Amino acid sequence: MLRPVPKSIMPFNLVDQKKEPFSEEDLHGKWTFLFFGYTSCPDVCPMTLSLLARLYPLLEQELVDDSFKPQVVFVSVDPRRDTPDKLSDYISYFNRGFVAVTGQREEIDNLSGQCGAGYQIGEESGPGEYTVNHTSAIFLIDPRGRLVASFSQPHRAETILRQFVQIHTYMKQR
Repeated sequence: MLRPVPKSIMPFNLVDQKKEPFSEEDLHGKWTFLFFGYTSCPDVCPMTLSLLARLYPLLEQELVDDSFKPQVVFVSVDPRRDTPDKLSDYISYFNRGFVAVTGQREEIDNLSGQCGAGYQIGEESGPGEYTVNHTSAIFLIDPRGRLVASFSQPHRAETILRQFVQIHTYMKQR
């Protein structure tokens, strides 16, 4: 769904799977597919990241210039369990070029709130055992660091590709 008015992403400070700082500046200069989840997710996260991994070869077929191919950023909403090392192992399973980030709860909430990505941590069933309910939407950030669209379930690579090409073309004309 294309937003009627793009929304600039305001400052935030997280850390990526390489333990490097990741901020709103890392969203500038390229398109970004942003997805919120956690590594212990039993279904939505692995399915969505697998879909985004399948989307990459389709994007390469449509590649017009280097700015056309977006980055994928997985934002963990479970910083208690999702350390940078754990994120590194997890994200590399899907695509070594994907970025995974985590950080302080306040910073995660800052970014998730800007996107409208809700989540709720469940009750513990045992030490460190809990689920996290979270949005399954994929958010699209343009090269100017603005939230321009979101893709809701059901996710299909061909549909997201078609919509991304349309959004990319539309935004270049603005």
